Amino acid sequence: MSNNQMLDRINNNTCKVTEAICLPNSRLPRVVIVGGGFAGLALVEGLKNKDIQVVLIDRNNFHQFQPLFYQVATSGLEPDSIVFPFRKQIKGYKNVSFRLAEVKEIQASTNTVITDKGKLTYDYLVLATGTKTNFFGMEEVEINSLGMKDIRDSLNIRHMMLQNLEQAAITCDDEERDALTNFVIVGGGPAGVEMAGALAEFCKYILPKDYPEYPSSIMNIYLVEAMDEVLSAMSDKASSKTLTYLENLNVKVLLKESVSNYDGRIVQTKSGKTILAKNLIWTAGVKGDFPKGIDERHVVKGNRLKTDAYLKVDGQENIYAIGDIAALISEETPKGHPQVAQAAIQQGKYLACTLMGIINDKPIGLFSYKDKGSLATVGKRKAVADLGKLKFAGYFAWLLWSVVHLLSISGFRNKLLVGFNWAVSYFSYEKSNRVIIRNFKLNNTAKTQTKDNSENHLEKDVNTKKSSIDV
Repeated sequence: MSNNQMLDRINNNTCKVTEAICLPNSRLPRVVIVGGGFAGLALVEGLKNKDIQVVLIDRNNFHQFQPLFYQVATSGLEPDSIVFPFRKQIKGYKNVSFRLAEVKEIQASTNTVITDKGKLTYDYLVLATGTKTNFFGMEEVEINSLGMKDIRDSLNIRHMMLQNLEQAAITCDDEERDALTNFVIVGGGPAGVEMAGALAEFCKYILPKDYPEYPSSIMNIYLVEAMDEVLSAMSDKASSKTLTYLENLNVKVLLKESVSNYDGRIVQTKSGKTILAKNLIWTAGVKGDFPKGIDERHVVKGNRLKTDAYLKVDGQENIYAIGDIAALISEETPKGHPQVAQAAIQQGKYLACTLMGIINDKPIGLFSYKDKGSLATVGKRKAVADLGKLKFAGYFAWLLWSVVHLLSISGFRNKLLVGFNWAVSYFSYEKSNRVIIRNFKLNNTAKTQTKDNSENHLEKDVNTKKSSIDV
């Protein structure tokens, strides 16, 4: 450790320097982990109570269970049932500290991380920052639509949907009513398929009870997919079965079609089709999200960080990347590993062993990903599963999907809340309380202001109402 690093660490420990983040006094090697998603938490779990100082940094103070965002968006679950505080997660981990901050820049030359709350040094840095929605440069689409990469996005979708349905009951303009009750989901991957299925069931079972003034047929759901099949990453059987399930739920699936523009009212496709809709949910792509300081030469397609077989970022000596942000390019994985939870968790566990091996001067092996299979659900009691050579669909696949998700959620209380909600929904098709806590309005002139507004109200949303992962 350099003299500057030692001085900075002393300053951190005594908190005499206002721009330094205060940390517990320790002479152990320090690992700074940026991001508390599946990968980051798996790494923390692997390093807990070891002879190493671990610092977890995240812009939120909670872990988000992303595979169930769509259920929050469609009022199936309350937001606090799929988020879990980091400090509760690391309770009892004597060598782990959490700091609420957003990393702005990495200064690799001095082993320093710059955040919006101050700076700190590291001996090893791990980037597990995940991804954000990729609108592929279509600014007007980005301004007028909503992604689904954050719990706040899910709440925004919920409020947008409920507000538009209420407005549709008020207006006497037939065209305006159609626009308010039409939903377009862009992207036929797991997130898009599961969102479409949940919306279709909302339309079939909830709409007639809550809005008897107009028929459920007034709510049209479109799923737009650029490929010639949905769930293209899964087997042909899973894809065809999913398409059948969606069509049986009256979802209008548009294959080999892509959105070219959206002004907040009219969706335009590249083939020339137009769809009247004031609800557009974008699940068509993601891109890596990481702070400044990494040379662009080490960034590959999808804005991911290229790593070697030890998950070390190319061109760096002590910076690693795991989870969706990492791209281990090889002959076996020319596009990197899939951006799914099981890959992130495996990378986090592997890197924990690797870092301890490096520190203790023990031999380390190369990362090897084991695909345990994939699951996706299409509404209640219908799902598809690819488990190696075993491929099946229907009720048993849905039951397996439910069990896997329930066991993967952090916290006993959250498992209990989700399980109870699912049990009630199983017998009654009843959703969670469909309340509009705040007035959400998409800011068409400054999307960032809308995002900031949603962040300011998240705590109110969660506290006011208490209540597709891979195998």
